[in-house]
Amino acid sequence: MGSFAVACSSPSSKDSEGGGGPKGEKSATNPFGVAENSTVEAAIFDGGYGTDYVDYTNQVLAGQVKGLKVKVDPVVDIAPQLQPRFVGGNPPDLIDNSGEDQIGFLGILDQLEELDDLFEANTYEGKKIADIVYPGVKAPGTFKDKFVALNYVMTVYGVWYSKTLFEANGWAPPKTWDEALDLGQQAKKKGKYLFVHGKEAATYYRTLLIDSAIKEGGDEVRLALENLEKGCWSHPAVQGVIKVMETMVKQKMFVPGGSGTQFQKAQAIWSNDQKALLYPSGGWIENEMKKATKADFQMTGFPSMTLTDKPALPWESLRAAAGEPFIVPRQGKNPAGAKEVLRAMLSEKAASNFSKTKLAPTIVKGTVPADGYGSTALVSQTKMLEAAGTNIFNYMFVETYGMNTDQLVPWNSFLAGDLDGKGLTAALQRISDKVREDDSVDKVKVS
Repeated sequence: MGSFAVACSSPSSKDSEGGGGPKGEKSATNPFGVAENSTVEAAIFDGGYGTDYVDYTNQVLAGQVKGLKVKVDPVVDIAPQLQPRFVGGNPPDLIDNSGEDQIGFLGILDQLEELDDLFEANTYEGKKIADIVYPGVKAPGTFKDKFVALNYVMTVYGVWYSKTLFEANGWAPPKTWDEALDLGQQAKKKGKYLFVHGKEAATYYRTLLIDSAIKEGGDEVRLALENLEKGCWSHPAVQGVIKVMETMVKQKMFVPGGSGTQFQKAQAIWSNDQKALLYPSGGWIENEMKKATKADFQMTGFPSMTLTDKPALPWESLRAAAGEPFIVPRQGKNPAGAKEVLRAMLSEKAASNFSKTKLAPTIVKGTVPADGYGSTALVSQTKMLEAAGTNIFNYMFVETYGMNTDQLVPWNSFLAGDLDGKGLTAALQRISDKVREDDSVDKVKVS
């Protein structure tokens, strides 16, 4: 990636003036000046969401700009296939820069169109785009103060359960960790466990820990962790949650053997066998486990628990983040057309189509019907986002510094009962300290 960054950081003077290609007249209905009868070449990551949702925009594009079409090229290995085209000065017009082989954003930052004008434009329904998307969706696509990537899909993090099972037993989703402890005792009486974990996903409980601690202690917790501060894992809010988790492990509220169980098999113990009541995960869990979920499970999510009934952030607060980043190369032949495709994707028709076919919410608010197209998980994600309002947060330090693999080791030991809360804290702090003190690692200051 380093050599690629050098190769791509100095486009020619012609390229630096922005993309060429056909031009059209700008107007209220054509804010980017797209030429009629032009084509947009789109390289779309062919992953969990497929590529057909971008093809679908052809059904709404023509109604705005005569003859405008998007030609979709499915791509799996984004960087290996598209880096040479950046170097050659002929990248696609639109790229879904996603997957394990995504192109590093900093290496091509100067060659990307900024997308602020997209958010200032109106939707096909006549509303300003900035007003119809969830709060904070610009942040994950902003690098060095440049908004260059439109992240299209909203990922909601929470705790998941079977509404059917809970109603049958008269149980309610816990709002505090004390209530979760009580629920764990009730589960025991039914021969069930409160939680389950799998070895590759033990850090889902790290996510639950951090989410709960941020809600309890506020931004100071988030910023301490993000900025790898000394003693960040010893914050009282973090320690409060670890202490309760340790109690749950000691009281055998976790399905035994999780640290030696493949994570999807572990998840099936919850979704199919119903031996565990709760599971922390992102909104992808329904789609991931659709072939291993008991009939009429009615998968439903709720926000992470708080330590007290008076947290710094309300219980409805939520970790949610936009993902699936779309970029517009300045050297593309039709950057104006690429922005128009993104505007089409943000239309009610296209956003609704995505949620209906992929069972996931986009960044566009209000496009999932009350019945969630038959998906209780999708309904609950939408309700959680609406209830959170502006109380949506995110953090990126684990992904930024590639910490997850190292953190899996102590988390598996902790959840298996082989490491106590003090040992878990020390191990997590060592991992953060190692990154902070490594001068060869570029640090991202979060404020």
